[in-house]
Amino acid sequence: MNASEAMDPNPTTLKPGDTIECAAKYIMKHRYRNLPVVDDNFCYIGMFGVNCLLKLVIPKAVFLPRGLENVGFIHESFADLFHRFDEFKDQPISICINKDIKSVAPDTPLTETMLQLYNTRASIPVVESGSCKLLGMISYWDIGEKIIAAGDSEDA
Repeated sequence: MNASEAMDPNPTTLKPGDTIECAAKYIMKHRYRNLPVVDDNFCYIGMFGVNCLLKLVIPKAVFLPRGLENVGFIHESFADLFHRFDEFKDQPISICINKDIKSVAPDTPLTETMLQLYNTRASIPVVESGSCKLLGMISYWDIGEKIIAAGDSEDA
Protein backbone atom coordinates (compact mmCIF):
# COMPACT_ATOMS: atom_id res chain seq x y z
CA MET A 1 0.00 0.00 0.00
CA ASN A 2 1.06 3.58 -0.53
CA ALA A 3 0.18 7.14 0.49
CA SER A 4 -2.42 7.64 -2.23
CA GLU A 5 -4.53 4.82 -0.76
CA ALA A 6 -4.59 6.45 2.68
CA MET A 7 -5.09 10.10 1.75
CA ASP A 8 -8.20 12.24 1.80
CA PRO A 9 -8.37 13.36 -1.86
CA ASN A 10 -10.63 16.33 -1.05
CA PRO A 11 -8.96 18.18 1.81
CA THR A 12 -10.14 21.50 3.13
CA THR A 13 -7.61 24.13 2.06
CA LEU A 14 -6.78 27.75 2.72
CA LYS A 15 -5.42 30.47 0.41
CA PRO A 16 -2.45 32.69 1.37
CA GLY A 17 -4.68 35.78 1.32
CA ASP A 18 -7.26 34.36 3.76
CA THR A 19 -7.31 36.35 6.98
CA ILE A 20 -5.99 34.94 10.21
CA GLU A 21 -9.38 35.51 11.83
CA CYS A 22 -11.25 33.57 9.13
CA ALA A 23 -8.75 30.69 9.23
CA ALA A 24 -8.71 30.64 13.04
CA LYS A 25 -12.49 30.45 13.27
CA TYR A 26 -12.58 27.60 10.74
CA ILE A 27 -9.81 25.67 12.50
CA MET A 28 -11.48 26.08 15.89
CA LYS A 29 -14.97 25.18 14.62
CA HIS A 30 -13.78 21.95 13.01
CA ARG A 31 -10.98 21.21 15.52
CA TYR A 32 -8.24 20.99 12.89
CA ARG A 33 -4.65 21.23 14.08
CA ASN A 34 -3.54 22.61 10.72
CA LEU A 35 -4.70 22.99 7.15
CA PRO A 36 -2.82 23.06 3.85
CA VAL A 37 -2.38 26.39 2.09
CA VAL A 38 -2.52 26.34 -1.72
CA ASP A 39 -2.38 28.95 -4.46
CA ASP A 40 -4.98 29.41 -7.21
CA ASN A 41 -3.45 26.49 -9.17
CA PHE A 42 -3.75 24.20 -6.12
CA CYS A 43 0.03 24.32 -5.70
CA TYR A 44 0.96 23.38 -2.12
CA ILE A 45 2.63 26.27 -0.25
CA GLY A 46 2.67 25.10 3.37
CA MET A 47 0.49 24.64 6.44
CA PHE A 48 -1.39 27.06 8.67
CA GLY A 49 -2.46 25.94 12.11
CA VAL A 50 -2.90 26.30 15.80
CA ASN A 51 0.83 26.73 16.50
CA CYS A 52 0.75 29.98 14.54
CA LEU A 53 -2.24 31.14 16.53
CA LEU A 54 -0.48 30.38 19.81
CA LYS A 55 2.66 32.17 18.69
CA LEU A 56 0.62 35.29 17.86
CA VAL A 57 -0.89 35.52 21.36
CA ILE A 58 2.14 34.54 23.46
CA PRO A 59 4.03 37.68 24.58
CA LYS A 60 6.49 38.78 21.88
CA ALA A 61 9.32 39.00 24.42
CA VAL A 62 9.37 35.20 24.59
CA PHE A 63 10.44 34.93 20.95
CA LEU A 64 13.10 37.67 20.89
CA PRO A 65 16.75 36.61 20.73
CA ARG A 66 17.71 35.96 24.35
CA GLY A 67 14.03 36.47 25.15
CA LEU A 68 12.12 35.52 28.25
CA GLU A 69 12.69 31.97 29.38
CA ASN A 70 10.64 32.12 32.56
CA VAL A 71 7.12 33.36 31.94
CA GLY A 72 5.56 32.15 35.17
CA PHE A 73 5.25 35.70 36.44
CA ILE A 74 3.00 36.73 33.52
CA HIS A 75 -0.69 36.46 34.37
CA GLU A 76 -3.07 37.21 31.51
CA SER A 77 -6.78 36.75 30.96
CA PHE A 78 -8.41 35.41 27.81
CA ALA A 79 -9.47 38.99 27.12
CA ASP A 80 -5.78 40.03 27.20
CA LEU A 81 -4.95 37.25 24.74
CA PHE A 82 -7.83 38.28 22.49
CA HIS A 83 -6.50 41.86 22.37
CA ARG A 84 -3.16 40.50 21.17
CA PHE A 85 -4.97 38.31 18.60
CA ASP A 86 -6.99 41.35 17.51
CA GLU A 87 -3.74 43.02 16.35
CA PHE A 88 -3.24 40.24 13.77
CA LYS A 89 -6.72 39.00 12.87
CA ASP A 90 -7.06 41.00 9.63
CA GLN A 91 -3.62 40.05 8.32
CA PRO A 92 -3.24 37.30 5.72
CA ILE A 93 -2.25 33.83 6.86
CA SER A 94 0.78 34.15 4.59
CA ILE A 95 2.60 35.84 7.51
CA CYS A 96 2.86 32.54 9.35
CA ILE A 97 2.68 29.62 6.95
CA ASN A 98 4.73 26.64 8.14
CA LYS A 99 6.83 25.41 5.21
CA ASP A 100 8.74 22.84 7.28
CA ILE A 101 6.16 20.05 7.09
CA LYS A 102 7.55 17.56 4.59
CA SER A 103 5.18 16.31 1.91
CA VAL A 104 5.07 12.80 0.49
CA ALA A 105 4.53 11.60 -3.06
CA PRO A 106 1.45 9.47 -3.80
CA ASP A 107 3.64 6.38 -4.29
CA THR A 108 5.42 6.72 -0.93
CA PRO A 109 5.05 3.41 0.93
CA LEU A 110 2.36 3.52 3.61
CA THR A 111 4.71 2.40 6.40
CA GLU A 112 7.13 5.24 5.58
CA THR A 113 4.19 7.67 5.53
CA MET A 114 2.90 6.42 8.89
CA LEU A 115 6.38 6.76 10.42
CA GLN A 116 6.55 10.37 9.23
CA LEU A 117 3.07 10.97 10.67
CA TYR A 118 4.21 9.49 13.98
CA ASN A 119 7.45 11.51 14.09
CA THR A 120 6.02 14.88 13.03
CA ARG A 121 2.62 14.62 14.76
CA ALA A 122 1.16 16.67 11.91
CA SER A 123 -1.07 15.82 8.96
CA ILE A 124 0.94 15.14 5.83
CA PRO A 125 0.35 16.74 2.43
CA VAL A 126 0.46 14.38 -0.56
CA VAL A 127 1.98 16.29 -3.47
CA GLU A 128 2.20 15.18 -7.10
CA SER A 129 5.70 14.00 -8.01
CA GLY A 130 7.55 16.53 -10.15
CA SER A 131 5.12 19.35 -9.39
CA CYS A 132 3.68 21.20 -6.43
CA LYS A 133 0.04 20.14 -6.91
CA LEU A 134 -1.67 19.07 -3.69
CA LEU A 135 -3.39 15.73 -4.28
CA GLY A 136 -4.61 15.10 -0.75
CA MET A 137 -3.83 14.99 2.95
CA ILE A 138 -3.16 12.16 5.38
CA SER A 139 -4.10 12.53 9.03
CA TYR A 140 -4.11 10.23 12.03
CA TRP A 141 -7.87 10.01 11.54
CA ASP A 142 -7.53 8.87 7.91
CA ILE A 143 -5.16 6.06 8.90
CA GLY A 144 -7.20 5.07 11.95
CA GLU A 145 -10.51 4.97 10.07
CA LYS A 146 -9.03 2.76 7.34
CA ILE A 147 -7.50 0.36 9.88
CA ILE A 148 -10.82 0.02 11.74
CA ALA A 149 -12.74 -0.36 8.45
CA ALA A 150 -10.37 -3.17 7.39
CA GLY A 151 -11.21 -5.01 10.61
CA ASP A 152 -14.93 -4.43 10.13
CA SER A 153 -14.82 -5.90 6.61
CA GLU A 154 -13.04 -9.02 7.94
CA ASP A 155 -15.75 -9.47 10.58
CA ALA A 156 -18.55 -9.28 8.01
